[in-house]
Amino acid sequence: MESALDYYSARALLQWQVELGVTESIGDEPVDRYALQATVPKAKADQAPAVIKPKDVDPVEQAQKAARAATGLPSLRAALEGFEHCALKKGARNLVFSDGQAGARVMIIGDAPGRDEDRAGIPFAGRAGGLLDKMLAAIELERSKNVYLTSVLPWRPPLNQEVQAGDIAMMTPFLQRHVELAEPEVLVLMGNTACQAVLGKRGISRLRGEWLQAWGKPVLPMVPPEKLLTQPQGKRAAWADLLSLKAKLGMLA
Repeated sequence: MESALDYYSARALLQWQVELGVTESIGDEPVDRYALQATVPKAKADQAPAVIKPKDVDPVEQAQKAARAATGLPSLRAALEGFEHCALKKGARNLVFSDGQAGARVMIIGDAPGRDEDRAGIPFAGRAGGLLDKMLAAIELERSKNVYLTSVLPWRPPLNQEVQAGDIAMMTPFLQRHVELAEPEVLVLMGNTACQAVLGKRGISRLRGEWLQAWGKPVLPMVPPEKLLTQPQGKRAAWADLLSLKAKLGMLA
């Protein structure tokens, strides 16, 4: 009967095996690794762990929450400045919020800022703004006294590209809250984008000159001044619309 190995003999044998390159120890009985692999239960396809995806953010819902939380025009402007879900903001130079006299009887809503508006940070700037000022003066209105101006989009679309429906839907809650806080008596919608946001329809050539109702206000669609610069034949119809606006203000007074 073999005697048990003493400490020193066992250590010497272990060192000898290490010198031979042994890196693993083995047991007294052989182990069938293939048999062990077969005993491991395989996960079924329908038992795969569910991947939890982050909830998609609804930008329109976020806009509605931010707009409702605004208690005044300064806080509404701050809400727009902090709104990060509209890609137009990244390419714009300035936020175009408003111009004119808050609380005026007439609130004019344009489509989207152009290059001049983006630089100045106010709606209806440049040549188009100058023409609008002359049009308003013809019926004794002035942006610094009795007119308030804004636009559907507060940021300029890149290269003045056509306004997208998704951007209109995203900004409409802010626009509606803007109207509620400014409290005008009448709204003038200058352009298709403004008509789509407020009235839910387009076709400014067909809609212009007809008084409609939206958001609890009388609404008058008009051709925007930038279009009149390239199509001066439309100035006759624009003059008729201005006279209609003057008459409406007289009736409401």
